[in-house]
Amino acid sequence: MIDLEGFRQSLDALRESVDKSCDALQLPKLEEELNELKEEMNAPEFWNDLERSTQVNRRVSRIEEMKKRIGDLTARMDDVDAMLALLSEEADTEIAAECETELAALTGEADALELETLMRGEYDRCDCILSLHAGAGGTEAQDWTQMLYRMYTRYCERMGFKVTVNDFLDGDEAGIKSVTFEVEGENAYGYLRSERGVHRLVRISPFDSNARRHTSFASLDVAPILPEDDAFEVDMEEVRVDTYRSGGAGGQHVNRTDSAVRMTHIPTGIVAQCQNERSQMQNREVCLRILKGRLLEQRMREKEEEMAGIKGELKKIEWGSQIRSYVFQPYTMVKDHRTGYEVGGVDGVMDGNISGFITSYLKKV
Repeated sequence: MIDLEGFRQSLDALRESVDKSCDALQLPKLEEELNELKEEMNAPEFWNDLERSTQVNRRVSRIEEMKKRIGDLTARMDDVDAMLALLSEEADTEIAAECETELAALTGEADALELETLMRGEYDRCDCILSLHAGAGGTEAQDWTQMLYRMYTRYCERMGFKVTVNDFLDGDEAGIKSVTFEVEGENAYGYLRSERGVHRLVRISPFDSNARRHTSFASLDVAPILPEDDAFEVDMEEVRVDTYRSGGAGGQHVNRTDSAVRMTHIPTGIVAQCQNERSQMQNREVCLRILKGRLLEQRMREKEEEMAGIKGELKKIEWGSQIRSYVFQPYTMVKDHRTGYEVGGVDGVMDGNISGFITSYLKKV
């Protein structure tokens, strides 16, 4: 029996969801912004400033892509409506199966669109810098850090984000001690900002000959990359700049010159470093961008703490500080301590499927 009424209710719910998302995205304002940017592109001197022209082109393409996406969703919902009209006249199992499949696909796309409407923070549309550091647990923690690095890079790959490694430090025996990488893409900071914190892993250690269960910790720091026209500046008199030789592969020039750069913000103690580029000048530019993002992230946290009337606490990368636990043995569920939600299984998460955590956290707050 064909559940025609159920199909109609699902379609009505989809239309309502898409309409709410369109209202949240403020499509008329996006249309005005698109027209202004296109007028700017028509100016004769527009292409003289390569940096500005690149930013404008990227923003235009993103707005046009969003409009096309909403238009396609609306057209497909109209097609389903037409199929339901046919079903009301004559029951056809093939058309009913097609309706069910299309409604399921539209539901997933509408949910993804709704998630994007939650990106309303001041810097949610920015690219971001992610830094992973191994904590308590020795070789186990370094191996766990490498697993997290793989998880987040796989997630970025699925989201269509571009990943660039800025600093990488191998573990003593296995894994990674620390890694800093840049993520470029639409709403990259908005999607990943809730991942900041300590991540805990419980599993039977492959490095233990007695096959005992071990607990490992790693921390993740997420900071936005500010656009070039942002007014946030760093007083370079408060920054100590150190140079050193890069490690690992890179050729004679990289390994024989002090091309790597480390910047330390003296008042706060925040450190940023980069050794991925071939020249010291390029590393200095990237390092300053990372430092700006981390200082801005700290300033935002201080404002949130001040508004909440609480005092900030710097947590250690160890037991009791984790925001999420990944328990391999004896359980196969993953718990986000901020939301109280359990999302499983663990294997799917380690393949980069962290959308469930991000969605649950954003909808919770």
